[in-house]
Amino acid sequence: MEISSQSTLPPGFRFHPTDEELIVYYLRNQTMSKPCPVSIIPEVDIYKFDPWQLPEKTEFGENEWYFFSPRDRKYPNGVRPNRAAVSGYWKATGTDKAIHSGSSNVGVKKALVFYKGRPPKGIKTDWIMHEYRLLDSRKASTKRNGSMRLDEWVLCRIYKKRGAAKLLGEPEGFVDEVQVDETAIVTDEAERRNEDQEMRMMTSTKLPRTCSLAHLLEMDYMGPISHILTPFDLHHPGSNTMNESGWFGDLQINQDEIFNHHRQANMFQF
Repeated sequence: MEISSQSTLPPGFRFHPTDEELIVYYLRNQTMSKPCPVSIIPEVDIYKFDPWQLPEKTEFGENEWYFFSPRDRKYPNGVRPNRAAVSGYWKATGTDKAIHSGSSNVGVKKALVFYKGRPPKGIKTDWIMHEYRLLDSRKASTKRNGSMRLDEWVLCRIYKKRGAAKLLGEPEGFVDEVQVDETAIVTDEAERRNEDQEMRMMTSTKLPRTCSLAHLLEMDYMGPISHILTPFDLHHPGSNTMNESGWFGDLQINQDEIFNHHRQANMFQF
């Protein structure tokens, strides 16, 4: 079934069929030479091309592309498919998934990854294929003695994997399945900013140019006491050395009043 360039699709049309729909309404019709609901899946031998060449072989598709493709045997008397392509090969990953329609098992879905080069030293790429075949397709193919054709048609969904982080030093096209926990990074950054803001509020409280210790207590001042007392040493009242910060900004406090409160209420411990 060749794709018709004259096919008229409704505005906003998107092709997102389920696994069951691909098997029942498209692959089954293709193998029985019946028309599909919409003629947008071309017939292409995908193993004669590399995956990045396939999007130009169809007139429909943006992030994923569908093809009807034949499969050949790897060995004349075997049932293993030949997965070799132009500059690499497709390698199966995971286990086959049975596709059901109601209570009936109608097909099988297999996931494959494309590798550049030749096995076993191929370089993994981010090209993925989902291959759909009918449940009884291999039974029919075993009857053809001497033929290299394993399946007349399988349905292939090709797409390029997104959202995986490329690690430094990896070959071009290689994608490691590593997910970055951005939530944890954002949370840590927010906590750090909150801590910095609290510290600034504690150490840069706007105070009058002159005030008393009673004023500080009424304002619930939470800054370090050392910032107020650093200009003088309480253990040596004769020492009246000023620090370079200018007495905690422009704050000036009566020294005798601090000594009186210290002796009477024992509010500060040094």
